[in-house]
Formats: sequence, C-alpha cells, structure tokens
Amino acid sequence: MAAKQKSNKAFNYDLDFKSIDFRKQPELYRVGKGEQGVLLVEPYKSEILPHWRFKTPEIAKESSEKIYTLFENYLASEDFVGADMARKFLQMGYTRSRRYANHKSGKKYDGPVPDDKKGQSGAHGREQLPREMDAVKAESAAIFKVKWEQAKQDPEYIRQKKAFQAMYEG
Repeated sequence: MAAKQKSNKAFNYDLDFKSIDFRKQPELYRVGKGEQGVLLVEPYKSEILPHWRFKTPEIAKESSEKIYTLFENYLASEDFVGADMARKFLQMGYTRSRRYANHKSGKKYDGPVPDDKKGQSGAHGREQLPREMDAVKAESAAIFKVKWEQAKQDPEYIRQKKAFQAMYEG
C-alpha cells in the first residue's frame, strides 16, 4: 500500500501531455519534486513560458515580476495547478540562470546524457565541467530566487497545496 501511495504522489511522465488540459483535469496533475513537468503541463506552460527570461538582471526582474503576478492570479482563482506551475517557472529561472552563471555554455557535465538516463537529473558518470563565474547571470539568479522563495512561502499557496494534495494525491 505504501508503494501505491508513493507512486500517486510522483510526477507521472507517462501521461499524454499533448492532449491533456490540466485546467480542466487538475486531478491528473502531481506536484512532484522541484521543477518536474514545468515544460509539459498545459495550458500553463503556454501561458507562462513566453514571460520566462533571465539574460540580464533587468530582464530577470521584469520576467520574475510578471510570473509572480501570474502566480498571484492563479491563487486568487483557486487554480493551484497554475500557481504551482508559476512557482516552478520561478524556481527554473533561478536554477537555469545559476547554471549559466557557473557554466557559460549552460552545460554542467561533459558528454551526452546516457539514453537510459534522459529526463533525469544528475551527472550519470560524466565529469563536471570547470566553473566560470558570470556575475550578470548570478544577479539574475538572485532576482528569481527572491520571487521563488516568496511564492513557495506564500500562506495561500501553502494552504492550496495542502488541500490539493489531500484531494488528489492521497
């Protein structure tokens, strides 16, 4: 029984993401870990992605504020899936800009991801590339981190997350 509960809470990559409207079928959504599903779950991906940018601190500030406004609007509409997706985009703004701050190419590891490890994070036996410091991307990361922290600590987000998980994730 514990294994079944665990699988209910995991992000399900086996769904047909091209045909599911998660606004109409929120019961199919799983919070998962971190940024799981951030580029899959529609219509939220299409609503949020056009605003997601971090090339400069100015662009990151505008982007993070717009995405945070979407986050607040989703919460106000009791649309937890949308709010969680906006939170994931804020998190991804932080993690991706940190990656580029540390690795100009955006690649952290040397060589391709093994076929059996695609879609998973981690080194998978590959060497980490040398770090390079890009202060501009580091500043962009810091901007996104503030908004990401603000989102995940928002009392209404926390309330809706608990209610969503109790209703759909057992």
